[in-house]
Amino acid sequence: MRASGRDGEGQRYALTSDEDDSDFWGFAHEAEGFFTPLADEEGARRVRLEGCLPQGGLLKCVDHVGGRRAVGGNAMFAILDGDGATMGSYFVNEVTVVGIEPSARGAGLVDLTVTLWCEDALPGAERTWDLVRTGHLNRTGMWHELAPEERRAWLSVALWSRKYQLQGKPDAPAGQVFTLDGQHIVDKDSFYCAIGEAVNGPGGYFGWNLDALDDCLRGGFGATSPFTLHWDASAQARARLAERVPGDDWTVALFDLILEIFERRGVSVILR
Repeated sequence: MRASGRDGEGQRYALTSDEDDSDFWGFAHEAEGFFTPLADEEGARRVRLEGCLPQGGLLKCVDHVGGRRAVGGNAMFAILDGDGATMGSYFVNEVTVVGIEPSARGAGLVDLTVTLWCEDALPGAERTWDLVRTGHLNRTGMWHELAPEERRAWLSVALWSRKYQLQGKPDAPAGQVFTLDGQHIVDKDSFYCAIGEAVNGPGGYFGWNLDALDDCLRGGFGATSPFTLHWDASAQARARLAERVPGDDWTVALFDLILEIFERRGVSVILR
């Protein structure tokens, strides 16, 4: 899907009203502060939209900084590729213009400072979005050296970009064999990085919690059950996924519960 509005060459972000998807608010070259830790306990972020030409509902707010009419409302915050197509979008609450100044990005453009709320934009995700945008998320194992909080951000981009990355590609047919490399599985998030890659390739998504994994196994996320999963270095993974989690009637090790979910959805897991 391509963002609406005027020519967005060189622009990496776009805003559109959540209430009316025909109400396009404009592009921005940069969104400094969007992928940073939350500014306060309530979750507010202060974001500088550089190189912006405000339109629609956002334009109406520009002349009312400091007043109630500076609140634009809820919006979809789109991440764009080099051709202006939407790679993924975040829902943001209560976009409010708190500052405006001329932009060095081009004649007629402004740098807008806004406040907004967004729980899903995780610190570190911007780097992964850039890999998707530039086509450099193109080899396996790129997540191996990430810190724990960076792995969570990696998974969030895999989730929000999954439709863009699949480009309408259908699920692999039933009966396929996938190989899961357990060597770099050190915790639950690294398991989801690994299973996403095993099924859908570099940066692929196949769940980021147990419920999401179960949903993916129902179809529509790259694989069709029944299929076979060869789990290499499974003994290492078992030792590292020993956390006790609630099962049907009692707590079980996370590794064992994952195996139960696979079995329930028709996946034959071969531990190697």
